Amino acid sequence: MTAPTIPALVREAGASFADAEAVVDGERRVSFAELAEMVQRSAAGCIARGVQPGDRVAVWGPNSLEWVVAALGAVSAGAALVPLNTRFKGDEAAYILEKSRAVFTFVAPPFLGNDYAAMLGDRFERVLLDESVWAHDPVELPTVSPDDIGDVIFTSGTTGRPKGVMTTHSQTVRVFETWSDVVGLRAGDRYLVVNPFFHTFGYKAGIIACLLRGATIVPQPVFDVPTTLDLIGRERISVVPGPPTLYQSILDLPDRTSYDLSSLRLAVTGAAVVPVALVERMRSELAFGTVLTAYGLTEATGTVTMCRQDDDPVTIATTSGRAIPDTEVRVVDPANAAVPTGEPGEVVVRGYNVMRGYFEDAEATAQTVDSDGWLHTGDIGVLDERGNLRITDRLKDMYVVGGFNAYPAEIEQVLATHPAVAEAAVVGVPDERMGEVGKAFLVARPGAQIDADDVIAFARERMANYKVPRSIEIIDVLPRNASGKVLKFELRDKALTP
Repeated sequence: MTAPTIPALVREAGASFADAEAVVDGERRVSFAELAEMVQRSAAGCIARGVQPGDRVAVWGPNSLEWVVAALGAVSAGAALVPLNTRFKGDEAAYILEKSRAVFTFVAPPFLGNDYAAMLGDRFERVLLDESVWAHDPVELPTVSPDDIGDVIFTSGTTGRPKGVMTTHSQTVRVFETWSDVVGLRAGDRYLVVNPFFHTFGYKAGIIACLLRGATIVPQPVFDVPTTLDLIGRERISVVPGPPTLYQSILDLPDRTSYDLSSLRLAVTGAAVVPVALVERMRSELAFGTVLTAYGLTEATGTVTMCRQDDDPVTIATTSGRAIPDTEVRVVDPANAAVPTGEPGEVVVRGYNVMRGYFEDAEATAQTVDSDGWLHTGDIGVLDERGNLRITDRLKDMYVVGGFNAYPAEIEQVLATHPAVAEAAVVGVPDERMGEVGKAFLVARPGAQIDADDVIAFARERMANYKVPRSIEIIDVLPRNASGKVLKFELRDKALTP
């Protein structure tokens, strides 16, 4: 029987897979038994710094052994993990730290030009994310309950203000036990975790799934195609999940055939439209025995629907599969009534995977999870006669940039603070490399002139790179309906018109 909490899972993996490699990070190789001890020592360090059960502890840094140990240590000390996006700027991180009231933040050394500690300044207590994380004598750890909150992962909404999604230990363990079963993850798999640990996909479908199955975590802090392919060959990587752009980038590398990719076995993708041809090429040219697609959101513990291993390429490419066991997925009209099969409507979810709510935001929780327990995803989809879900549109205007969710309202708020900008509206437009990128439509303040390059530079200083619009169009007035709401569909049509 699977351990009901993440700390128990760490201990169980340490005993069951003892000498097998748990994490390979560069030259460092850590067994499951060693990892369990390092996590115990990390938890002791958290307690020494005053962490109490129910507190929040943040981690800000790229994928690494240190991230794994710090995060699992915080959770083993009874805290809820608050991961921070490595692409955040200081103000974006500060908002989440203030909102979550994190006791302290594990902060990585400078990485790719990002000095995380400097961006935070002296406003928050920081702990360096290095090998000192596990340099503590073990102590008795508190009892953690399956119903305790294991993480508070912040996700932006249409209001533009990030909200903290609360999920419990048992939800995470149960969902990713199911996820691991469906995709066929197994002991001895070597799992290249390119997906950022700060994201549900990286943390839960990566770290937690590997602990559940005895697979080796091979973290990669930055996706670089030649480095990735060299690592696949050197470490005999068998599992590589990621957004479609990741696989397309690999297939597009001119000298791809010079690398040894014979160990590849399993790919799990989603988060964007997946061409049928891409699935077929992944199977034929990259030799993946299994290619699966899935759909999920943080509010549903990361997983709502999944394709199955015996699905055909068309089903895998054109749908996100069926509801995971013991959960329900419906497509409903504005009155919350189910629509006929094949008709579009809002995707709603009910079951054990639905979040416990938004952290200290009962109003937003009530707007998202109705009185009957249905989570309203804000995505528009269609169910076929077999229960396969196809996402057709995004009710909330979100778009996906290379696997990262971008929320227009959040970006528009930043653009509107530029001294020359009176109004801003952002839409996602197709991009061959990233899947989608942002295009901003701006209205100038009276008497002001907007310089597009200046606005983009302004945005780069204030938000993560994937949020920054790639192009800007200056217009006299934004199109609106009778109630004053901006007509995003008109702007999308305008953006797509040559």
